[in-house]
Order: sequence, then structure tokens, then C-alpha cells
Amino acid sequence: METMPSPTGGGADEQPRYFDHAATSPARPTAVRVLTEAMALSNPSALHAAGRRARAAVDASRAQLAAAVGAHPSEVIFTSGGTEADNQAVKGLYWTRRGQDDRRRTILLPGIEHSAVFETAEWLETHQGAEVRLLPVDGEGRLDLDAAEALMVDLLSEDPESVALATLMWANSEVGALQPVAEFVRLCARWSVPVHTDAVQGMTSTAVDFAACGAATMAITAHKLGGPVGVGALLVRRDVALTPVLHGGGQERDIRSGTLDVAGICAFAAVAEEVVAAREDEARRLGALRDRLLEAAVGIPGVTLRGPDPRTAPERRLPQNLHITVDGAEGDSLLFMLDMAGFATATGSACSAGVPRPSRVLLAMGLTEEQARGAQRFTVGHTTTEDDVDALIAALPDVVARARTAGMAASRSR
Repeated sequence: METMPSPTGGGADEQPRYFDHAATSPARPTAVRVLTEAMALSNPSALHAAGRRARAAVDASRAQLAAAVGAHPSEVIFTSGGTEADNQAVKGLYWTRRGQDDRRRTILLPGIEHSAVFETAEWLETHQGAEVRLLPVDGEGRLDLDAAEALMVDLLSEDPESVALATLMWANSEVGALQPVAEFVRLCARWSVPVHTDAVQGMTSTAVDFAACGAATMAITAHKLGGPVGVGALLVRRDVALTPVLHGGGQERDIRSGTLDVAGICAFAAVAEEVVAAREDEARRLGALRDRLLEAAVGIPGVTLRGPDPRTAPERRLPQNLHITVDGAEGDSLLFMLDMAGFATATGSACSAGVPRPSRVLLAMGLTEEQARGAQRFTVGHTTTEDDVDALIAALPDVVARARTAGMAASRSR
């Protein structure tokens, strides 16, 4: 019988050591169990008994997920994932705010935002009359609050009704930099500007509290936690109005239409509760694994840590994230050589994988294109062991040397 390839890329008996949890974290046993059990449930919009049982399961999961992220159950709008949630938030806020006052055309966001936010804003600029203004970030990839305040004072003193919305992600998926979301929300509140935050990465290992941060909307998703792919949520404060992106039955507070994925929702909520309950202990474990890998990586000449340094400011970085650049090597060469050696890693956000251009995030941080081309990201997670890290530490010097040789050969051939 032919063996099926494993979901992580190796053969059935040859799975790679997985260091790409920021892209997707492999499904947890809880997710598989709950998803399987809930697959038999019916359409929760149906009025018959089977539909009512499905509705009860969705309602319980909504409350379970809300408790995990500091929200009221009525604020949870289920979506197909983080990308849909970001699109609904940014487009919905823009259309609603501009509909209230046509002067509200500016969207404020830093260059480090996820493509689901950044490209949505660019689309609104191209097709809907928006004006995108980039907020400055520092060399660690964190929003520069003082510079952002100066820009906003200058902009809004001329026309206090010119800004439709602002966005700031909870944590950057490439360099792991945690952002000052609550402080930024308070800054924007001076002009009554609503803020959207993409907390897709932040929820993985930090305390995410929707009510406490004060944002108007917040995106989260299941598969970054070890839940199923294809289900996420948009948290929408109860006093916030959003113009829908999808139209139909209006199942989710008339904001999002579409038949709900009951099984996915149940698995998402169960995994979220599990992750939150174990978060502090798991963050310490993952941080220790990451720090061992960090010490080995920066011990190689020409390897530079990017993002906040967890040795001096661990509170500014996701504990599971390590991002480096390697002088004289291409990120793709590093990735493919690591893959051949049995390690799954990334050059940046999985949503821009395969695109041969320097990371927009690294360029926003002030790196040159040449520096940014040597990027490699390692993210650990619930499946990562000490043995996995030991193996990567042993393999990394040779991989870097071979990637540099490949880079020099490519330069000579140009």
C-alpha cells in the first residue's frame, strides 16, 4: 500500500523536526477529539431538535472562547480564520466610519502589520479612496509610540475627523516583537479613533485580554494554537458598528453571514481554553528552548538576532520566537538546506512564503535589502522537545556554512 505523506512534509516514517509553529501549530489531541465528536452535529440555524443541539454547542463554545480572551460572548463573531477576521475589521470599520463622515479616509498602521491587514488597507487605498499612513517602528520591530503620537498630533490638529481607523498587531509573527497595544489604543482614544488589533500570534503564548486592551476589534484564529485550520473569530466591542463584508443570512450578529462550522468552533474553543490554562508554564518551557537555540545561533559569526533581545527584555518578545539574519546567505538557501537536513523552518510570514523579495517587516525596522535577504525564523511549540533543539543546534553551523557557499556561487553567476 502506498504511504501518504505526513502533513509536515516528510514521509510517514520520516517527519521533520518542526520549527514553524508560527505558521501552523500541529493539531493537539484535544482538537482532534473534539472535532471528531462534533462532526455529527447539524446546522445551528435549523429549528429542529438537531439544529438546537448544534446551536447549544456553538453557544457553549462562544462563551468558552470569550472567557479565554477577556470578552463577552456577544462580542465573539466566528469566521473562517484570521485573514477573514482582519478583512472584516479593517473594511468594516473603514466603510462605517467613512459613511458617517466622508472626511474619514486615513488608515494609520505600521509597516510590520500582517499581510491580511496591510494588503487590505492597500486595497482600500486603491479601490475605495482611503489614504494609508505608515506609523514608525523602531529597530526591534515595535511601534515607536512617541513618533506615532507626533505624527497623529500633526495630522489630526489640521483635521480631527480625517482618520477612519488605526491598526496595531498584538505581536509580530516574523520577529516576535510584542506591541504596546493598550497604550496605542489610549493614544487613539484622544481623537476617538477606533483601533483594530490582529492577535493571531499574540494569543499563542501571551495573556490576551480584549476588554482590558480597549480595542474596537481583535482577530484570533485556531490553527496557530494547535486547533483546526479554517476557523477563527473577530472580537467586536458591543458599541462598535461594522459594515459587513459577506452578505447572506446574517448568522453572526448581522456582521458575518454563512453557515457556522460547528465542529471547528467546538475544537477552537476547547483548544483555546487548554492553551490559556497552561500558558504560563508552557511559555517558560518554550522560552528556555528558544534561549538555548539563540545562544547557539548568535555564536556563529555573522549571525544577528532580530527583534527584541529576550536576554535583556523578555517581556517585549514572544517566548517561542527566534529570528536571525545570516550575512552572506540567502534565506531560501537556509530554509531548503535545513529542510534537507530534516528541519522545518521559515524565512518569514507563511502568507508571503515563496515570494522572492525581502521582508517588508525587516525593511520597516531599518534593515537593508541585503541584510533582510538572509532571514530565518524558528518558532517552537507544543510538539518541540529538548532533543529537537539539540539536533538543530548541532546542524546549524554546517547549514550556515553551506548556505553561504551557495550564496557566493549565486553572486558570481550574476
